[in-house]
Amino acid sequence: MNQAALRRRLLAEFLGSAFLAAIVIGSGIAAQRLSPGATGLELLENAAATAAGLFAIILMFGPVSGAHFNPVVSLADAVFGGLSWRDAACYLPVQVAGCIGGAVLANLMFAQAAVSISTKERATPAHFLSEIVATLGLIVVIFALARSGRGRSAAAAVGAYIGAAYFFTSSTSFANPAITVGRMFSDTFAGIAPSSAPAFVAAQIIGGALAVLVIRALYPRLAPADAADVVVPHHQDPAELAG
Repeated sequence: MNQAALRRRLLAEFLGSAFLAAIVIGSGIAAQRLSPGATGLELLENAAATAAGLFAIILMFGPVSGAHFNPVVSLADAVFGGLSWRDAACYLPVQVAGCIGGAVLANLMFAQAAVSISTKERATPAHFLSEIVATLGLIVVIFALARSGRGRSAAAAVGAYIGAAYFFTSSTSFANPAITVGRMFSDTFAGIAPSSAPAFVAAQIIGGALAVLVIRALYPRLAPADAADVVVPHHQDPAELAG
């Protein structure tokens, strides 16, 4: 991949990750203010905004970078040959930086301190299992659509899956190491204490690894050309797959 194309992709991943964190954290703050004390309603508002926001930002940035916004997605894509390992290594820090920036932005938009380290402890065995399941399901959804030629439905499918997973997992489905790190920087509804983050990230990596095994079993003919269209089809230079 030429450097100009890589820079455009990295910019798209940074901006998309920042928007993702701002949507998740900002809607959580808004939900707490609009529905104080009504935890179920707060979660519903947070989940609905996140699902709709994911749909929009995947459509916005997907044509440039594929709209990964998630290190587990990028690593799985590299495993299947859709993204070079070199480019995956570039994606990861940009995604994390974007999510941290989005968290700061969300705090500022609601007149909070730019950085407030979360005190919300979330590390329990149930949460650990939930993050494995949430991440596994997310990766399988993405690659199943790519393999079956339905990648253009990914924006809706990913948004719907994450929205649902807010409620069918006890962890509210972080399913993303970058957003996990970003959410440490906001002591609000969507935050996570730094002491809980390593367990979440470990569970997400395990979920991603299990998803790779499931995808290989379900779609043994998944080719690099299929994986290259993750999360959504996007323009590629001819030499990219060989990168």
